Amino acid sequence: MKRNRAVWLTVLLAGFAMAAPAATPAPVMLLQLDGAVGPASADYITRGIERAAREGAQLVVLRMDTPGGLDTSMREIIKAILASPVPVASYVAPSGARAASAGTYILYASHIAAMAPGTNLGAATPVAIGAPGTGAPPQKPGKDTDKAGSPAEIPRDAMGEKAVNDAAAYIRGLAQLRGRNIEWAEQAVREAVSLSATEALQLKVIDYLAPDLSQLLVQVDGSKLSVPSGEVTLDTVAAPQIKHEPDWRTKFLAVITAPNIALILMMIGIYGLFFELANPGAVVPGVIGAISLLLALYALQMLPVNYAGLALILLGLAFMVAEAFVPSFGILGLGGVVAFVVGAVVLMDTDVPGYGISPYLIGTLAVTSAIVLAAIGGLAVKSYRRPLVSGGRQIIGSEGVVVTCTGSECWAQIQGEIWRVSSTAPLTPGLSVRVTGEKGLLLTVIPLAAKGE
Repeated sequence: MKRNRAVWLTVLLAGFAMAAPAATPAPVMLLQLDGAVGPASADYITRGIERAAREGAQLVVLRMDTPGGLDTSMREIIKAILASPVPVASYVAPSGARAASAGTYILYASHIAAMAPGTNLGAATPVAIGAPGTGAPPQKPGKDTDKAGSPAEIPRDAMGEKAVNDAAAYIRGLAQLRGRNIEWAEQAVREAVSLSATEALQLKVIDYLAPDLSQLLVQVDGSKLSVPSGEVTLDTVAAPQIKHEPDWRTKFLAVITAPNIALILMMIGIYGLFFELANPGAVVPGVIGAISLLLALYALQMLPVNYAGLALILLGLAFMVAEAFVPSFGILGLGGVVAFVVGAVVLMDTDVPGYGISPYLIGTLAVTSAIVLAAIGGLAVKSYRRPLVSGGRQIIGSEGVVVTCTGSECWAQIQGEIWRVSSTAPLTPGLSVRVTGEKGLLLTVIPLAAKGE
């Protein structure tokens, strides 16, 4: 009897276990990288990975479509991926997308590398940064592929060769860490070669080829991945997906770190402070100028700025402001405009797409500054030619009325002001007088009655 009860109890418990719903898998966090890699995207991705760890996600999927970007921002993203307690899958999608330059490094650093059909990656040669070569003889030329598919040489100076060697070692280390194709990774850096998604899968550059995200999650299900805390096994088929959109901070950072916007903010800041100093107490220009200048400086310290260009811009603005106070017949103003234009052209210390200053913006700001200078100069000329309406030379001959007399001291209202006056003739309140001389704050007057007026 006891045995039957035990059997029935076991069957009942098994039935309850089978009827109980399976535990929901941990969620998958979805991030999106569109456009050039920069300070805003680096901030967004690093904070997204941190959020995924806090919320207990089992996988972060970084969907990419990027032409590349800044080296500093790329390395910040890669550091976040390598230190992440949550595995990261970089997925180049949709069809037609690419992971060029910095995107290739990020793909190699990820725990899982995947692409959609019709996408490509590669061309990871570092973009020339800074001024042209120092004149050193060219080293080993690199190779690129022109439109016809034939190799095209890329001459590099010593600094360029050093940057290429550093980048090659960096991506080679990432390839060794993730067990991906090392030879092709180095070719992508040294020869700027690219691969289609199918070729990348055949050469073991990527791990999966998936037409969409749902197919990718099916393919990676059950994969065992190593993270700093140990090994994790993915359960992604039925996992809920959480899409992490860029918040206001990321959007704001993306706006102010755009080089064109940073330059405009700098101009607003300088001119705002100039107008505040020229018109003390206006307040509004000073407040707007100070805020704009601080935002511009914050943005510029996050961008690859050529400090010679920045110095030329500041020098040009200083010359233009000085033109309003120093009679240089336009020389300071013209020199300021020239210095500003040259500085703006060389301001950004990189040729990465999306991080240049628009020549139309430079021209617009230069012309606007020239117009402002011409307007200020015109006002100065008119003011210089206008006859004096105040001062010692103008008050002589003016007429006024004696206001009060105390003993031998009398006071008169002349040109709307109260002056101490003296006269050889007796003065009484209400008497009209004319100024005949001035000595400091004492005016010599004569009664109009004495002149028969």
